[in-house]
Amino acid sequence: FEAIEEGRPGPKWQDLFQRHWPSYQRWFLSEGNKARPFYLSSIRSLKTHMPELMATYERLVELAGGGDLAARFLSLYCPPPYLSGCSQAVWPGAVPLLIRNYDYSPQLFEAVILKTAWNHRQVIAVSDCLWGVLDGLNEDGLAISLTFGGRRVVGEGFGVPLLLRYILEFCTTTREAVEVLKRVPTHMAYNVTVLDRGGAFMTVFIAPDRPAVVKPVPITTNHQQEVEWHQHAQATATLERERFLKFRLRQSSENPDKLLQAFLHSPVYS
Repeated sequence: FEAIEEGRPGPKWQDLFQRHWPSYQRWFLSEGNKARPFYLSSIRSLKTHMPELMATYERLVELAGGGDLAARFLSLYCPPPYLSGCSQAVWPGAVPLLIRNYDYSPQLFEAVILKTAWNHRQVIAVSDCLWGVLDGLNEDGLAISLTFGGRRVVGEGFGVPLLLRYILEFCTTTREAVEVLKRVPTHMAYNVTVLDRGGAFMTVFIAPDRPAVVKPVPITTNHQQEVEWHQHAQATATLERERFLKFRLRQSSENPDKLLQAFLHSPVYS
């Protein structure tokens, strides 16, 4: 892992791009160039749904060399499908915590914790797709993380790491974050948990083929309200992890240590 601080997009981010772009380019073209949206449709969608990100996006494209392929990739509109195994839990105590893990192949992981102030708000996040977010928090105390939703469906929308980036850049409360997740389309199914400084939390079950579902669920693994992709559920032990964490959460009503330790043991740690 490395931790990088750069207030505005500059040479440090450019170095990250140059380091990872060959791998991301192969992934972006893995289904062929025509399988990915072209530049005009990508930028039109970004302007429509997350216009506040445009200035940052244009600066990143400039640092990336201004090429068509990099610009399409950085829009994160309809990227190739990807999935993983992960768990997250909210401990709603006096100082609430959002705890998560992410089972990710080291060969596919940037391993970068990035601190920025791109839009006049400090954000610290685990980076994905060079400016997306797997989990993180902002200076207002808003924390957010995601788990894959365990469904095969792929549709028109954005890669979820960009939604998390957008929320941390421009939202201050769980309520504001929920409205973004209900409004902005995603290309796959995910469970996004949000916790704010005041202790308010929600999990939003998003998907490209149905409206978002918002519930005060403190624990999610890799299914939504029920298991729909049974092979994936069995391979990732999503139900077993959920049951294990629910039990640990009940045991941790006075102190979060048992819940924290649970993330370091099987079946959550894999």
